[in-house]
Amino acid sequence: MLATGKGVVEEWLSEFKTLPETSISSYASSLKGKSTLVSELYIVICDPHSELLEPVCHQLFEFYRSGEVALKRFTLQFLPELLWSYLSVIATRDTHSSGCIEALLLGIYNLEIVDKDGCSKVQSFTIPSLSKPSVYHEPSSFGSMALTEGALSRHGLTRVVHTGPHSQRETFTAQNRFEVLTFLLLCYNATIIYMPSPSLQSLCHTCSRICVSGYPRKLQKIHTVNNRIPVSPEFMVHMLTAVYYAMYNGEGDLACQALDDVLYRAQLEMFPEPLLVGNAIKNILPFGALKSSKDAPRCIQVEITPTSSRISRNAVTSLSIRGHRWKRNDLSTNHSDSVESHKLPLSDPNVTNVPEDKHDNGERSKTQTENDAQHYQGVQEPASDPKTDGKEIKRQKSLRKKMEDGIHSSSRV
Repeated sequence: MLATGKGVVEEWLSEFKTLPETSISSYASSLKGKSTLVSELYIVICDPHSELLEPVCHQLFEFYRSGEVALKRFTLQFLPELLWSYLSVIATRDTHSSGCIEALLLGIYNLEIVDKDGCSKVQSFTIPSLSKPSVYHEPSSFGSMALTEGALSRHGLTRVVHTGPHSQRETFTAQNRFEVLTFLLLCYNATIIYMPSPSLQSLCHTCSRICVSGYPRKLQKIHTVNNRIPVSPEFMVHMLTAVYYAMYNGEGDLACQALDDVLYRAQLEMFPEPLLVGNAIKNILPFGALKSSKDAPRCIQVEITPTSSRISRNAVTSLSIRGHRWKRNDLSTNHSDSVESHKLPLSDPNVTNVPEDKHDNGERSKTQTENDAQHYQGVQEPASDPKTDGKEIKRQKSLRKKMEDGIHSSSRV
């Protein structure tokens, strides 16, 4: 079996050397289906004492500097395993067997920090604003956002972060090691959507082994080293970024374990940045959205609230304005009708319950008219106080009784 695997790698090494320039694109496309070759390359990279390690690293570097996008991605898929091989060798202080891997990593770094003309690149990243909607959130879900002067001044402004230029590196030192490795992991995360499943699995294993090597938790892992591997907070944050993608794209179990290991190391080192990112990944997003199937689409399930009903309900159109005017006119008409209806009973003689007598003399009619006027005035005055209302009712009853007594006495006469 080893001879067969070694033969596959040797055939791959000799195949590219005799390949003409016109066939590079088709050859790069055919590498995606060679799963046996990829598996054997992983075995070679994991063995620092393999005789094929140096020619394999040289071939991968030739792929990367060829300029063919597919060949560059083919090399980048082995980056997590290359990082682990290099850091494990450095931890065991066996620097003689890591020269080819170190040269490959430095070569990729020096190619990425310059553009086609050889000038240093300055990369920019735009930080999204929560005030603008995206496929992950809606501003309305955060409650009402008051349009203050400060909010309006910040609306439409985007924060851009720049990184670079980076310096050329000819060799690894203790000061620049994780600066270079962090930048390489950033390049890997930029193309992680094109990485196959074996690369994501290697990434999760690499994160776990780097974080637990030399600690009591390493007993639960395989292929770890006894010495501790130093890490930087920025490097751990980029590891969490890659783990976060693998968590929702077919490698949920391995990614969750890697997340726990990174948080374990971050707690021991007391690094605030990876602790913040790791806990946010672990606690905010629901576990039910994980894609455990490897054939599932590479995406994150999100639920977007439809906004059509909200827009149609609050939209101001000519029809809505006309309906508002009609409603206002109806209210004014009803109000005038109610006022007229309140005025009508005042002219009805039955309200006072005083019968008319055409045979009364003029003096009694004059007295009755004055009493009626006083009674009407008492009815029309609004009641503002319960105590005064009771007194007014008693006064009206006494007036009505005097009027009835006057009527009876005049009839007897």
